[in-house]
Amino acid sequence: MIDPVMMNESSSSSSSSSNCSHLFVRHGICFACKKKVSCVHGREFGYLFSGLRLSHEAVSFTKHLTTLVSVYGRKKLHLVLDLDHTLIHSMKTSNLSKAEKYLIKEEKSGSRKDLRKYNNRLVKFRPFVEEFLKEANKLFTMTAYTKGGSTYGQAVVRMIDPNKIYFGDRIITRKESPDLKTLDLVLADERGIVIVDNTPNVWPHHKRNLLEITSYFYFKNDGKNMMRSRLSYAERKSDESRTKRALVNLLKFLKEVHNGFFTCGLEEELDFKDVRYLIKGPLKPHGC
Repeated sequence: MIDPVMMNESSSSSSSSSNCSHLFVRHGICFACKKKVSCVHGREFGYLFSGLRLSHEAVSFTKHLTTLVSVYGRKKLHLVLDLDHTLIHSMKTSNLSKAEKYLIKEEKSGSRKDLRKYNNRLVKFRPFVEEFLKEANKLFTMTAYTKGGSTYGQAVVRMIDPNKIYFGDRIITRKESPDLKTLDLVLADERGIVIVDNTPNVWPHHKRNLLEITSYFYFKNDGKNMMRSRLSYAERKSDESRTKRALVNLLKFLKEVHNGFFTCGLEEELDFKDVRYLIKGPLKPHGC
């Protein structure tokens, strides 16, 4: 990911305060002219750098430049990943069914690599999540996007990516996006972004970029789970089967999308490339 602050300093170092466009502002101070700015028409990107705000012009330019660097420099597309019911399932310990209480002891003992504790919640990793992130990282620059709170989202991502290898600081939460989800907050061109989410209706303006994945329910008493009459995976002491694991099938499809995008080579202009045609075209994920 391009550092927008450094880019602004290098591209606008000669700007004077009288003609400065205030492209990049942090904590109310323009990085180019070093003056205090009362109002900037644009968006906040505090999840990347505290207090960072980009003008509309800077957002557009940075999205395009970031994509150029990723595609031509690293041969990477961008992948936006939901957390809850996509990569993990979490549940308050007080809501665990009687048959699931054994998980509290297993988490405390450290015998389960796929189980973590966050405050009063148990967080269960979806099967294959570690392998998925490792392989997807070779092909995509990844961003986590959750409707959960900031503290919760940060904590969950640090569980599955403790060394910031996959997501870095690219974690968008309810703090930055209180209503619907939007690619306006992702600094990359939409033509090179794939979204993976189990809830498509939170992406009303970017459905062409969206791959819907089946919801992951490990615990029983989830208000969104319509199968509560059945035993949960936790109660059965089982999990998604290897042949039907959604992340396995998703990774296979994402590799096909990546390959399809770069099939013609980088000599083809980026303006004629669009990952959305591959997502909705002849390639289709199976079992996701």
